Amino acid sequence: MTPVYYSFFVWKGDIMIDINLIRTNKELVKENIKKKFQDQKLPLVDEVEQLDKELRELKAEGDALRAKKNENSALIGKLMREGNKDEADKIKAEVVKSNERIAVIEEESPVLEEKIKKDMMVIPNIIDDSVPIGKDDTFNVEVEKFGEPVVPKYEIPYHADILERVGGLDKEAAGRTSGEGFYYLLGDVARLHEAMIAYARDYMIKQGFTYAIPPFMIHSDVVTGVMSFPEMEAMMYKIEGEDLYLIGTSEHSMIGRFKGQMIKKDELPITMTSYSPCFRKEGGSHGLEERGVYRVHQFEKQEMIVLCEPEDSMTWYNKMWKYTVEVFRNMDIPVRQLECCSGDLADLKVKSCDIEAWSPRQKKYFEVGSCSNLGDAQARRLGIRVKSDKGNYYLHTLNNTVLASPRGLIALVENNYNEDGSINVPKVLQPYMGGLEKITPKK
Repeated sequence: MTPVYYSFFVWKGDIMIDINLIRTNKELVKENIKKKFQDQKLPLVDEVEQLDKELRELKAEGDALRAKKNENSALIGKLMREGNKDEADKIKAEVVKSNERIAVIEEESPVLEEKIKKDMMVIPNIIDDSVPIGKDDTFNVEVEKFGEPVVPKYEIPYHADILERVGGLDKEAAGRTSGEGFYYLLGDVARLHEAMIAYARDYMIKQGFTYAIPPFMIHSDVVTGVMSFPEMEAMMYKIEGEDLYLIGTSEHSMIGRFKGQMIKKDELPITMTSYSPCFRKEGGSHGLEERGVYRVHQFEKQEMIVLCEPEDSMTWYNKMWKYTVEVFRNMDIPVRQLECCSGDLADLKVKSCDIEAWSPRQKKYFEVGSCSNLGDAQARRLGIRVKSDKGNYYLHTLNNTVLASPRGLIALVENNYNEDGSINVPKVLQPYMGGLEKITPKK
């Protein structure tokens, strides 16, 4: 299978992994590709090694020619002053040949650089040793459950039906105004949706994270800096006629904020939580879920990001996903942590897990958030470095969903549904709902 290249971006940043890994330990890079079941990319490693060798030889030759040219230029002046014109003319001829060769090298080098970058952009990041090996998401591993998953004796209706019965959802009107994948949330349900986001925001602020509202559109060089091409193709909406994309998650804007920056060591870690609407293509048909608000083109999310020292990133990873667990448990929603296997990891990720909420209607868990450690991949692509007395280096970036709604809303509604059709408002959300304890069906 031939690797896919994407020609619609001119890449100006760095690459996914340090090329020194291919120079010094290409078998590690190849083994990592095998672990991700992307064997079609294996030839790229040898190709990069060869192209890199050619490029370095060209650059070394060019440097030597320039040094010799400078030496000859000084010699020509000396010979001319001594009246040795014939010898000076011979040296001048050598300089002309050197200039011709230097011109060829300057033309060929960028071509090689571009080939290397194209290959390196699709060679995946090195995954953590703890990541379970598997071809796809069916090999993801349940790590731990939090809260007892309960199936009540009475039937739990489909979430869209619950929301409609309490006067909180209008999909039909959204279909007329915007098409499939959109919705109106109304009344107390709309308030509940916003209460969840507000509670998640305040929870993260209490953890010491700085609150932010980022731009909801970003340039293409930020998009390619924060995510892999397959992700981008599946997710992003392009603004026609402009170099702007609607964000699929505020992590993209938040990490992009530090593009090209040199960060002082004593400023780390940088911990931020951000609110944004999110926009995703979500192509394809998904059966019953099309009728509800599980898979939609527009939703709202409270996100968290961390920029930290490389040696601290796994510690932060384990803190971050636990924040999401606590937020959901505080809303009386059972959840579990699901470790993503190697084949389910996007190419930039070192390690990732999903937080899944219990669905008493479906009697199974479903994804409500994702926590990822991307190592230095995003920092390399965006040129985010740490300034140090011992030399500058790339930091690590992480992101995690605190709460996304309406998926979070579905989990809350199902787990707080009463037999009479009412929905209990969890205690932590009642202050955001004016003290309302229950949402009742409309007569």
